[in-house]
Amino acid sequence: MSRTTVATIHLGALRHNLARIRQLAAPAKVMAVVKADAYGHGLERVARALDGDADAFAVASLGDGLRLRAAGHRQRIVVLSGPDQAGDIAEMQRLGLDAAIHHESQLRWLSEASPTRGRLRVWVKVDSGMHRLGFAPERAATVHAQLAGMAGIDPDIGLMTHFAESEVFDGARTRQQILRFQAATEGLSGPRSLSNSAAVLGWPDARGDWVRTGGLLYGLSVVEGGSGGDFGFQPAMTLSTRLIAINSIKRGERIGYNGLWECPQDMPVGVAAIGYGDGYPRSAVAGTPVLVGNRRVPLIGRVSMDLITLDLREAPEAKVGDRVVLWGPELPVEIVAAQAGTISYDLTCGMTRRVLFVEDEN
Repeated sequence: MSRTTVATIHLGALRHNLARIRQLAAPAKVMAVVKADAYGHGLERVARALDGDADAFAVASLGDGLRLRAAGHRQRIVVLSGPDQAGDIAEMQRLGLDAAIHHESQLRWLSEASPTRGRLRVWVKVDSGMHRLGFAPERAATVHAQLAGMAGIDPDIGLMTHFAESEVFDGARTRQQILRFQAATEGLSGPRSLSNSAAVLGWPDARGDWVRTGGLLYGLSVVEGGSGGDFGFQPAMTLSTRLIAINSIKRGERIGYNGLWECPQDMPVGVAAIGYGDGYPRSAVAGTPVLVGNRRVPLIGRVSMDLITLDLREAPEAKVGDRVVLWGPELPVEIVAAQAGTISYDLTCGMTRRVLFVEDEN
């Protein structure tokens, strides 16, 4: 029998979130970003749930594109970092993938692409200020012209960029990036894609022809201090387990490894079957909220590999076997992430192989 740690993926929430994105981004088309195993929610699972709704899927690697094609998905699939080596190009042509092109080495490989395999659709990535991947703005027109002259490249060449801090809705940096991208691509043909999830919320003049949304798709906040629910999105994951013990611990006794938490009085301490071996963050501090039944109780002591300990003084009716929710619709993952000194994406991406994934249509 498997452990009781379960990640429930809410398929209805995924569909609701995509519909909400489409409403906000209209008339732009939507690339559903499913990289990192769909932010920990399961690549094939999420793609299947959104198969009739997403205009395209965006992934980080050729391997993910192969998985989606093997699962029968026929939408456009954009590989956001393009080919990693020359041999990837023929496989991208065979699979009918789009490639984001960001480096001179990729241009050299593409010049050898054979049109007999089918013309490869590409996106030119312009570095408008993120300074991670992309061609310098002054190179955009030249790169676009080079690609247009290659026999193995589809003439409908896309143009994209990525924002560094679009969650700052009145920030000068994003405004500067928009202006740089517009200047670099002025007069060039092809669809534009600028907006990530945060830009969909806060930068309506950066919609372009396509938006690329990841976090919002899963109901995750893209703004510090808020939750996805604050913007009308629904969490797509509930992480839960069970209480496996309730112990009566005396005042002054210390809980867990290194005895970091001392009982202020005689009290019930619950033990739940989850730990950093499942992906619950070891960095979560005492006081991090957990739901036991309908009661919100605090984590106490250090998170261990398989177990956490809970202060049950506010849940006197708790009993062994009760469901424990670590995050979900009633307890936003953003709250837990803040207590662990990280972001929600890190937590949902961090589920390990011993967590049981189940699907819920709601």
